[in-house]
Amino acid sequence: MSVRKLKPITPGQRFRVVNGFDAITTDKPEKSLLAPIKKSGGRNNQGRMTMRYKGGGHKRRYRIIDFKRNKFDVAGEVVSIEYDPNRSAFIALLSYADGEKRYVVAQAGLKVGDSLVSGKENVPTEIGNSMPLSQVPFGTIISCVELRPGQGAVMARSAGTFAQLMARDGKYATIKLPSGETRIVLADCLATIGAVSNSDHQLLVSGKAGRSRWLGRRPRTRPVAMNPVDHPMGGGEGRASGGHPRSRNGIPAKGFKTRSKKKASNKHIVERRKK
Repeated sequence: MSVRKLKPITPGQRFRVVNGFDAITTDKPEKSLLAPIKKSGGRNNQGRMTMRYKGGGHKRRYRIIDFKRNKFDVAGEVVSIEYDPNRSAFIALLSYADGEKRYVVAQAGLKVGDSLVSGKENVPTEIGNSMPLSQVPFGTIISCVELRPGQGAVMARSAGTFAQLMARDGKYATIKLPSGETRIVLADCLATIGAVSNSDHQLLVSGKAGRSRWLGRRPRTRPVAMNPVDHPMGGGEGRASGGHPRSRNGIPAKGFKTRSKKKASNKHIVERRKK
């Protein structure tokens, strides 16, 4: 993994830091695992804008990712490590012995030719292998963790992230998440060994506003610059500070807790995420 700082031959490239893409082995995706993406531009089925600051962006095709890793006890060989425009992590194309191909989120250190396997028991604790938390040794770095058995990976999926198995008690396992939160999940939930690839993603610098437009992000208007009819923080004579920070709907921001007290998952959180 590496990043490249571009030479300042244009104002937009002066601060630009791009990915070296050392780990990428091909630029041709597997056609059978591609799906079209329909863009809404933030509009609903009546054509009304319901989500602001979205629209434009480069055309993409979705890579169908196997988050469930439910092809048990069948070894798959890593054919290629690829770029995915829909996520920050790299993806790996697996070719199984029966001819089936699947994309999975690539872990750091995964190479072409590696053999990956997922299963309920007797799976080696090697990078890229998937197994239940009940089979993972304590202190192991894991990623792509399920929240409920069979749901598919939902936690620690973005570039460079990882969780850690801290303890097991009965049918529950305690894991420390990338946010700093410690929570318990059922030990039957699957997890993949290793941290997610492309840890240099956090070092990238866009360099110019146009690159946000390529990603489909339109310019965001500051609430303080709006009129009172558009936002609670708008209006005022001269340059007003905007008063107390709050959302367009009047809900206070910056420290105001909005989490529902009735949510069942509260009891599974051992320690809150760090501020």
